[in-house]
Amino acid sequence: MSATADVVVVGAGIMGCTTAFELSRRGVDVLVLEKTGIGSGGTGLSSAIIRTHYSHEITTRMALYSLRVFQHFDEAVGGDCQFHRTGWVALAPETDRASLATNVAMHQRLGIAARLLAVEEVREVLPAAYLEDVVAASWEEESGYADPHLTVTAYADAARRHGARFQLGTAVSGIRFAGDRVAGVRTPAGDIDAQVVVNCAGPWGGRVAAMAGLTIPVASPRIQVAVFRRPGDETEHPVVMDFVQGIYLRAEVGGLTLVGRIDPAEAEEIVDPDDFATHVDEPFVEYVAERTLHRCRGWENVEYASGYASLYAVTPDWHPIIDEVPAGSGHFLCTGFSGHGYKLGPAVGLMMAELITRASPMTLDPSLFRLARFAEQGLVHSKYAHSITG
Repeated sequence: MSATADVVVVGAGIMGCTTAFELSRRGVDVLVLEKTGIGSGGTGLSSAIIRTHYSHEITTRMALYSLRVFQHFDEAVGGDCQFHRTGWVALAPETDRASLATNVAMHQRLGIAARLLAVEEVREVLPAAYLEDVVAASWEEESGYADPHLTVTAYADAARRHGARFQLGTAVSGIRFAGDRVAGVRTPAGDIDAQVVVNCAGPWGGRVAAMAGLTIPVASPRIQVAVFRRPGDETEHPVVMDFVQGIYLRAEVGGLTLVGRIDPAEAEEIVDPDDFATHVDEPFVEYVAERTLHRCRGWENVEYASGYASLYAVTPDWHPIIDEVPAGSGHFLCTGFSGHGYKLGPAVGLMMAELITRASPMTLDPSLFRLARFAEQGLVHSKYAHSITG
């Protein structure tokens, strides 16, 4: 292992790998430290939904930038992320009707191919759906999903082509300072000198921040996903964000559908990220199956195929922390993405590279995600009842 680097990135999930890619292509000497393997945390088990529907302009711009990368992945990064353009539809109750219309208008202003759908128009994209409890809907024709493992591996490979180094199986045990500036990190294999350290540790982000003397509000809840086999249907359906019932449905190859919750209550089980149950619980399967059958009336013979549990890195307002703390120290936080990290990953890598290299002006302004907002009571509020949707 080299004992020096310009920048040490802690964590090789989507944020660590996109940050390494964007920095290394700018000529920065980057070393990524990862205690297990690339994408072995939440990234590798992401549902990998790609959408641009957010209620704040900056997150919408980040999602749009990322969508364009996913659409042209081989040209932008190299390799294949297996992007599937299925479309994305949101089904909303009365309480979300106004927010939906406001957001779609903002998305259209930004150049996103989004539009409101009358309830009867939803049948054009979801022919078998039960819609009596839906009062509003929106449609994004360019959205879909991709393969999270292929994505993060491709980013790591691209970063290596630009000179970035990855040290896998190496945990960070401390962050070193010289006065008010970062001096490097400690590892079981020895110290590494660096003027910049970037915390991309996801659910472990709070632990890594504590090594720099910081307490940050990042929790690690256990999140579950159930996988169902659709009855005799090999056609990929659109991604469905069901605000009415608080679930999402995302097609998978081989006639499968992933189902999870978009209810913040899903994040109530806070666990040790190094020791948690990775299986899916039977009550969860029953919960999402009941709601899936309610919405998809032609799926009476749907079969449960498998399931798994993974982790989010959640902040109190379900938005990330992207900041240099203390200011001018070379210590950067890039964590707390609350289930939105994968779809925003390409934009976040760009944002971090520009923050670290002091680019001006920045392509995407990260100020909304400053750590101080929690002390200032300046939380980022979603315009929807489900804060998890952004």
